[in-house]
Amino acid sequence: MKFLTREWLEALTAALKAHEGFTSAIAGTELTLQFEIPDAPEGTEGTYLITISGGSVEAAAGPGENPDVTITNSYETAVAISKGELNTQMAFMTGKIKVAGNMTKLITNQAMLGEFAKASSALQVEY
Repeated sequence: MKFLTREWLEALTAALKAHEGFTSAIAGTELTLQFEIPDAPEGTEGTYLITISGGSVEAAAGPGENPDVTITNSYETAVAISKGELNTQMAFMTGKIKVAGNMTKLITNQAMLGEFAKASSALQVEY
C-alpha cells in the first residue's frame, strides 16, 4: 500500500491495535496527535490524526478539531521515520520535526511513541 493513503491509515490502525507493546503503552491515555506533512504527494493524506482514547487507537484523515499535539515535518522526514532510518527524537532535536500543543502530554507518553514506531515499522509500504 502507498504511504499516507487512506488504505495506509486503515492498515496503521490495525497494526497499532494488534501490537501488544503499543496497546499496553496506551492504557489510560487520552491523546490526539495531528501529523501535518505540507509537501505530501498529491493523492495522499498530508494531514492525519492518531486518536487514542479508552485503550483504543484510530488513525484517520485529518485535520482534527482540537488535537492535543500537532507534529509537522516534510515528506522526506516522514518517510525516513516510517522506514526506521530516522529516530523521532533525533528528528526533533535537529529541527526536522516541529511540535506544537501540549508538550507535557507528549513527553508523558514517550513510551507510547517508541511502541508506535515499532508497530508501524512492520507495515509493507510503498513510498
